[in-house]
Amino acid sequence: MKYQGKKNKKATGYELQVLYEDNHLIAVYKPGGWLVHSDETGDKPLNEFVKDYIKKKYDKPGDVYLATLHRLDRPVSGVVVFARTTKAAQRMNKIFQEREIEKVYWAITMQRPEPESGTLTHWIKKDGARNVATALDKPSNRSKNAKKSTLDYRLLAQIGSLPLVEVKPHTGRPHQIRVQLAKVGAPIRCDVKYGAPDFHADATIYLHARSLTFVHPVLKEEMTITAEPPADNLWQQFKHLYRGGREMR
Repeated sequence: MKYQGKKNKKATGYELQVLYEDNHLIAVYKPGGWLVHSDETGDKPLNEFVKDYIKKKYDKPGDVYLATLHRLDRPVSGVVVFARTTKAAQRMNKIFQEREIEKVYWAITMQRPEPESGTLTHWIKKDGARNVATALDKPSNRSKNAKKSTLDYRLLAQIGSLPLVEVKPHTGRPHQIRVQLAKVGAPIRCDVKYGAPDFHADATIYLHARSLTFVHPVLKEEMTITAEPPADNLWQQFKHLYRGGREMR
């Protein structure tokens, strides 16, 4: 089963873009620049907007149960799924831990990757104090905490100087896609942290969590939840390639 939200509009208040919803799960579109979960900034995060939406729609008294299952970096847009019950949360956490879920990301990069498709394997070390990751070609004694990180990528299309790259990560390391693409000379546009020369005023980058595919933890049906990229001029260059949810093969 495939689910795709309508044209993206920035969520404000209860105007949340819901991509999929049932008694067990809710998937929403996260605009770039939004937090998934609270941090030290004190900015209201996406999960609180989702709780507000559920509380209002279903007229729920008291606190609303909502489990955060995964996160996207703040500058990244795309699909985020939450669990609405403890049973669904336990089962979905297992699905994520055992990597029984396919994550698809789209990135507009500064350069086209060479070769145009392949698998990248690096060892990633995160500097928590600086909130930056480093990708190493191989582990070393000086990087004992570096973790093996693997992803598949392919060039989907190129319009002028704009390459659109599809990425399927097999691991979920901090900043993995951003630092691995930068490592091979294809940093994501506007990602100044990893080598892009220009930035967006709103600090967003051209990385989008396009879809999640998994077996529903309760209904036991395979499902794909898809979100269109932001209504941004660069993303719109590729709109004819993904209109109606049809992927390029």
